[in-house]
Amino acid sequence: MKPVCLVIGAGAGIGGTVGKKFAQEGYHAVLCRRSNREGLRKLVGEIEGEGGSATGYLLNAVDENSIEDRVAAVEAEIGPIEAVVFNLGAQIGNRALADTRYKMFEVGWRMATFALFRLASTVFPRMEERGKGTLLVTSATAAVRGNAGQHSHAAAMGGRRMLCQSLNAEFAPKGIHVAHMLIDGAVDAPDTLGKMLGPEGFQKLRETRGLENDGLLLPSKIAETYYHVAQQHRSVWTHELDLRSFSDLAWWNHR
Repeated sequence: MKPVCLVIGAGAGIGGTVGKKFAQEGYHAVLCRRSNREGLRKLVGEIEGEGGSATGYLLNAVDENSIEDRVAAVEAEIGPIEAVVFNLGAQIGNRALADTRYKMFEVGWRMATFALFRLASTVFPRMEERGKGTLLVTSATAAVRGNAGQHSHAAAMGGRRMLCQSLNAEFAPKGIHVAHMLIDGAVDAPDTLGKMLGPEGFQKLRETRGLENDGLLLPSKIAETYYHVAQQHRSVWTHELDLRSFSDLAWWNHR
């Protein structure tokens, strides 16, 4: 039986690419995303075409019991979950305080922080019983630095970071590795940056900063880092890691 890697937020960027990497390394990838069933089928087909194994499910992490039911089904029908990649974004766009309605603010928290809490509450007891497991949590610059217009996002991602630290404090001694992966820069991904900028704007950014310029973070290279962290020996576990292009200012040098 292959080890299972569960990806929550398996889009065409980081999540799907990380799932592919784990599948290439011998895991069965369980890929979950909120929408675009056809894109999900394509991703599963690409993995299987390369000799890997994967299954895909549509999952809205905000829905009651969606995460809990999926974890239970995977454990019962596919196998024990050894690695989880939590890759849900929580960006609602730049909004002034006066334009940020209560419900908007709450949605960011439900996606970024509460969904992670629900996932850990469901999968960690199983991992603890087996004495091992890995949780890789994709995060963002907003987890360590607030900006104007980012009230919901910064609060949600800051909460995500503190939740990761709290989970580590409780579960690292029990054999569960939690890594907070801070993506400090723009990712060359059509389903995140591409949607925000639109096709023309995204292509222009790729031509000026990305492609051979290496100024955008490449999902395939991010995936290599995620897999490396998941395989670390427990004597040298990484609990927080930030990734950015060589040409970007680090978050602490923000102008």
